[in-house]
Amino acid sequence: MGRVTSRRRVVRLVDDAAVARPDTLAVEEPLEIRVRGRSLAVTMRTPGDDFDLAAGFLVGEGVVRNPSDIASIRYCAGATADGTNTYNVLDVGLAEGVAPPDPSIERNFYTTSSCGLCGKASLDAVRTTATWQVAADPIRLDPKLITEFPTKLRAAQRVFDRTGGLHAAGLFDDRGNLLCLREDVGRHNAVDKVVGWATRGGRLPLTGTVLMVSGRASFELVQKAVMAGIPVLTAVSAPSSLAADLAEEMGLTLVGFLRGTSMNVYTGGHRLGVTVGAR
Repeated sequence: MGRVTSRRRVVRLVDDAAVARPDTLAVEEPLEIRVRGRSLAVTMRTPGDDFDLAAGFLVGEGVVRNPSDIASIRYCAGATADGTNTYNVLDVGLAEGVAPPDPSIERNFYTTSSCGLCGKASLDAVRTTATWQVAADPIRLDPKLITEFPTKLRAAQRVFDRTGGLHAAGLFDDRGNLLCLREDVGRHNAVDKVVGWATRGGRLPLTGTVLMVSGRASFELVQKAVMAGIPVLTAVSAPSSLAADLAEEMGLTLVGFLRGTSMNVYTGGHRLGVTVGAR
């Protein structure tokens, strides 16, 4: 298995003083995801929880809905010219009767750690039909409870403490308990790892839960939440306009700029006891 962190010698400048010192960096390596032997995507990720990442990715694309849809996940030996196993290529075997991914969702380029949509054939291909309707989720939350999530998320980020270079995604229940946390150089990967954890554990749909992300809320993160049946998405930073549009369309509660005791509620304010005005 690959390392999560790496050590590198740096020179630290403070005022006029230069001091050589070791520094800890978060590892970033490519992971190729194959389905039934056919390459589907290459994502730049932090090694670890790769099977969860692959499962969550396939949930987001509408390929997988239940743990029984996955027959196997394995690293591919012989992925390099000398036949060694780099643990950077894995193949997902689908159960009999499960349709393979539509060719339109294949990534034509690398999915970078900052953007999970790079290489999509078209935006329409992203709007996958949701299995569960989050608009009907009856969850209600006290805004004060949500303000505790960033602190709880940060306290659980063990690798971030060592590197300062990872995003996090955390899944909370309606009482504020942290159910699962994953870290990665990419926000979308961290979310996939959380969703994959839930998928492989037979926990979908994630009714009555809140997904918290450490950065901004993109269109793809809203899509991933909806596809996993998560009714509430909160983020430390801003959502994009497309993320807010999709959240409104799907009935998802979207909260941004969650910092201290303040937040912006963009959609689905009824779950927090507030009304969001028209644009």
